[in-house]
Amino acid sequence: MPRFYLPETLAPDTFITLPDASAHHAARVLRLSVGDSVTLFNGQGGEWMSSIHHIGKREVEVRVGEWQNVERESTLRVTLAQGISSGERMDYTLQKAVELGVHAIQPIACARSVVKLSGERADKRRTHWQNLVIAACEQCARNRVPEVSDIAPLPVGLAQSAMTPFKLMLAPDAQHTLHSLPRPDGDITMLAGPEGGFDAHEYSAALAAGFIPIRLGPRILRTETAALTALAAMQTLWGDL
Repeated sequence: MPRFYLPETLAPDTFITLPDASAHHAARVLRLSVGDSVTLFNGQGGEWMSSIHHIGKREVEVRVGEWQNVERESTLRVTLAQGISSGERMDYTLQKAVELGVHAIQPIACARSVVKLSGERADKRRTHWQNLVIAACEQCARNRVPEVSDIAPLPVGLAQSAMTPFKLMLAPDAQHTLHSLPRPDGDITMLAGPEGGFDAHEYSAALAAGFIPIRLGPRILRTETAALTALAAMQTLWGDL
């Protein structure tokens, strides 16, 4: 059933107009008709079983139906602190991380990040990433939308994780693997590097901040797959897969 995100108060037996992009997708891409069933969610939990009430030239009106207390969130609360990678690589990582149940995303500006973002460009990219996360939630049936934080330099990202009880850093030459660690009790922050990985200073700073280096087998993974592999493994070992 098609799903649409509307970040506002929803109530049964009311009528609501879809945002322009969602209306275009419903009418022109999915070619929905009056009476077709859709699901609405506002990111606060649960979902509304609804139906198309009216389709105009540019607008689509939906009749909000019954609310259902459905949750599909992971039992693991993982914040992905991801070193910024270029273009589609970063998009792919964030999209699939949402599908794998990540709780929040902190983009990290690293010394070896190919893309350098600041000011208005940084704001626009964060908005792009947040919209991508919303679309991923619509696709994978999550009813709570992970927040994409403002881009932060690595020292700020490390400081923000100070109170997180379980902190991991992906490092291909690390001694530990996920299998060798106990099941975490509490929130998790996972730090993943950009295309070129972390430089020596960044690696040392992460160690000093309490991050545990882990490796993901004997092969070196690309930046767009490393964090996803770790998330899938954590969900298998400790989560809901």
